[in-house]
Amino acid sequence: MQRYLTALITCSAIACAAPALAAEPEYVTIDMSIDVAKPAKEVWAKVGKYCDLGAWLKIDCTVTSGNGGMGSVRAIAGGRVIEILVAKTDLSYGYTQPAKEGQFYNLYHGFLEAKPVTATTSKLLYTLVYDISDKPDQAAKNEDIARRRAMFEGALKNMKEIAEAP
Repeated sequence: MQRYLTALITCSAIACAAPALAAEPEYVTIDMSIDVAKPAKEVWAKVGKYCDLGAWLKIDCTVTSGNGGMGSVRAIAGGRVIEILVAKTDLSYGYTQPAKEGQFYNLYHGFLEAKPVTATTSKLLYTLVYDISDKPDQAAKNEDIARRRAMFEGALKNMKEIAEAP
C-alpha cells in the first residue's frame, strides 16, 4: 500500500509539474532581404552552397553527413550548432536544428533564397522561424529577435559583398 501511495503521489506531482515546464509555443518569423546587383544564378553560385555560411557569417562550418544535398548535416561553431538540410531548389535551401535532449526545443528553421528580379539583378531573402516562448518576458523576446535580425542582416550584407565582387 505504501508503494502504491508513493507511486501515486510521484505521478501526480509529475502530472501537475508538466504544464509548468512546457510553455505554449509562440512562433515568430523574421523576414529579411537585400538587393544584389548580380543575376540570381551568379549570386547563388557564390553564396549558396550549404557551408558557404562560413564565409558570410564568418564562422566555421563543416558538412558532417551527406554531400550538401537534402538530408545533409552541417556543424557550425565547433559543433555547438547542428543543422539539417530539409528543403532545396536551384536557388534556395531550408534547414532546421534538431531537438537536443534535456533542452528547450524552439523548432528553429531557416530559409535562404536568391530570387531573380531582372536579368541582371536579384534579391537575397532570408527567413527565420522559431519559438520564443522560453523567454521570460516581452523585453527578452524583443531582444532575442533583434539580436538574430542584426546577425542575419549582417550576413546578408556580407553575402551581397561576396556576390557582387568581381
